Amino acid sequence: MDKLDVKILEILQRNSRTTVSELSKELALSRPSISERLLRLQEKGIIEEFTTRVSLAAIGREILLIILVSNVKVSLSEFEEFVRHEQEIIECHRVTGEVSYFIKAAVSNMNGMRLLIDRLLSFGQINTSTVLTSPVPYRYVLPIEERE
Repeated sequence: MDKLDVKILEILQRNSRTTVSELSKELALSRPSISERLLRLQEKGIIEEFTTRVSLAAIGREILLIILVSNVKVSLSEFEEFVRHEQEIIECHRVTGEVSYFIKAAVSNMNGMRLLIDRLLSFGQINTSTVLTSPVPYRYVLPIEERE
């Protein structure tokens, strides 16, 4: 991956609706060249999908939660199957250490938070934190440049 590929990734993460023509103009490359680079980035698995970021508050999910799950009482596959079907859960990560899973969830109100916690309680020890602010809510991801 060269500097042009990195620039393409940066532009598309800012706006995934950027057209091939717009990329071509901004990077001073032909449209076929841009298309070829995009295809190569997809084939290599560097670009997994083109998507849209949604404002949680704007769709009525104003409470963001970080939930730690430890001492899981069921099989991991059973727990993971459960979280896959919970609409409020927007991320779930199995991790090393004392905690087994980090879950990020977005609910509309305190009752929604209580109901989600109640559904999770039978799976293990639950520790929930409410996000007050997010100094880094999202970061564009690019290859890390070597530092000297």
